[in-house]
Amino acid sequence: MNFLTVMFLGRSGCGKGTQAELLMNDLKAASATPIFYLETGKKFRDFIAGNNYSNLLSRQLMETGELQPSFLAVWNWAHLFVENLVAETHLVLDGTPRKLDEAKILDGALKFYNRTKPVVIHIKVSDIWSRERLLARGRADDKTLDNINKRLAWFETDVVPTLDYFRTNPDYRFIEVNGEQTINQVYQELKTALASHD
Repeated sequence: MNFLTVMFLGRSGCGKGTQAELLMNDLKAASATPIFYLETGKKFRDFIAGNNYSNLLSRQLMETGELQPSFLAVWNWAHLFVENLVAETHLVLDGTPRKLDEAKILDGALKFYNRTKPVVIHIKVSDIWSRERLLARGRADDKTLDNINKRLAWFETDVVPTLDYFRTNPDYRFIEVNGEQTINQVYQELKTALASHD
């Protein structure tokens, strides 16, 4: 069978994790194929809770709303791939890659692991919509409007070029869905788009 490789990307608060969970529930219902799920935001939050020097520096970046360095973002998933990834599994990535250099490294990793025709799902929401969701969510890294504005700014400077890289890359299937709908409407649009691709 084909083993699905899916990346969920989009502005902070767009619902990547929720949509990833719905997709994984469907995959689990369809077969017993294991799923390797990597939610990079949670991994970073777990990482910064540590007490070593790297944890401290990363925590300082998070508290000021800055983007984590590429080497740390890549390490966040790369060591887990090396230690845990097996051939016969679905692979679901939530929130990575963010920067273009990370995307190119991930592309090399996916080719190394023979993951054919990965799917990139961009959950598209506006800047205003995302800001309102983050303020309502009130998570530790959404404490201040200044921090939120920084995160939304680096989406434009760093993530948009990454989206463009996947959008124009023939090795990938690129799907864009309207995230400013109900959770179920977003998922139905996502499922329809997945089914309509070769």
